[in-house]
Parts: sequence; structure tokens; C-alpha cells
Amino acid sequence: MKFAVIAAGEGSRLAAEGISLPKPLVKVNGEPLIDRLIRIFMENDADEIVVICNDHTPLVKEHLVSYLLPLTSYLLKIVVKSTPSSMHSFFEISHLLTGGPFILTTVDTVFREEEFAQYVQAFRHCEADGLMGVTSYIDDESPLYVETTPDMSITAFLDTPPHLSLTTNLSPLTTYISAGIYGLHGNALLTLDRCIQRQESRMRNFQRALLADGLQLQAYPFSKVFDIDHASDIRKAEQFL
Repeated sequence: MKFAVIAAGEGSRLAAEGISLPKPLVKVNGEPLIDRLIRIFMENDADEIVVICNDHTPLVKEHLVSYLLPLTSYLLKIVVKSTPSSMHSFFEISHLLTGGPFILTTVDTVFREEEFAQYVQAFRHCEADGLMGVTSYIDDESPLYVETTPDMSITAFLDTPPHLSLTTNLSPLTTYISAGIYGLHGNALLTLDRCIQRQESRMRNFQRALLADGLQLQAYPFSKVFDIDHASDIRKAEQFL
């Protein structure tokens, strides 16, 4: 199975707080975020790993080429391009993800390794079109809420908590948000193409489009997933791990 990482952000909020490294190279427990993800992917039997980074932060490309590429041999494919949104970054590497299932994450997702391994196994046996990582831990400035049925089928992606939505009578016992971990099959790339043709952006709009196109999505709960947007997030993630 293929794995992919969107590592094209510059980490402007971290930089404003005095962290000079590009976000993919920020360390959690002494390990750069991008290294940690690639190591975990390899430990979960990755056939291929695709990474996109931007051309404004050459340190990331240099790190990938000089340090990680020799370690991963043929496994690692690197795309260097600046894009206007994470969805556009996904589109730029989508041609490398055809032909089977894949798992995509953003570079700043920090999760427990054993939970991710369980998620990978669940995705390998999942009959839905996608298995989306979610968490009930909410510590995000603009979370994407995930509305589910009791059997964890996803019914909506919302900007407000599901119990405030007027679109459904469902009252989930747990409030989930997107964890930035996407297990998808190749048919999802057709939806991505249409989103780009409509000049849409942001991953949350892509996820909404998957449902609009009739794809069946399941939610998979993680205990906690941290987005590393601020210096304080690094400390929280280290304490959690």
C-alpha cells in the first residue's frame, strides 16, 4: 500500500513564535515530524511513500534528499512545488497514488504509533471507499466536525458541532473532528479532479465532495491526534506520547 504526506506548509505560526525550522523539520521527542511519519509508514509495510514539499523552504527538500532518500531507497518519491492549499498539494501528487488504496496525512499529525498500526490494519480490511481518522480530542482553532451514525458511517463534515446542525436528527454520543488522516481508494481521485476543475480548495471541501459524489466513508477513532501549529502543541504532543 502507498502512503503520502502533505508537507508543503511553511509553519508561519510556529515561525511567529520563534521556531525557525520549517514545520516538517520541527522535532517531537527529538525526531523531525517528517522523519517520524516516514519511519512509521515503513514499519507498516509501505510499498511506496510520496511526499510533497514547497520550493520556498529548501531545507526540507535537502533533508529529504540527503538524509531520508538514502535510507528509504526506492520507497520515497519527492515532489517539490508550492501550492495555494493542501487540497492542491494532494492534487499535485495524485498521479503517484493511482492503482490501489493509499493513506494520506498532513505532516503535522502526531498520533500514537500503535493506534496508527491498528488503523492501517482496519483500512486494509475496510469495505468502504474511505476510512477517515477522527478524534474526540478537540484542540484546534478551526476544527472540521465529523457527523457519524452509530456504526461510524460518516454522514457530514461540518464547521460546527453536529448537535448544532439542522440537517439531521442524529445525536451522536461522541463529538468527533477530522484527524488529518485519510485512507482512500482510487475512486476518490476522480472526486479530487472535479474539485480542482471547480476551483475549490481546502481538504474539508474535498471530504464534503466525496460524500456528495456518493462515496461511502467510515470514521476510525484515534484517542488523540495533535496538529503542530504552535510551540505549545509540541509540548502537549510530547507529553501525550
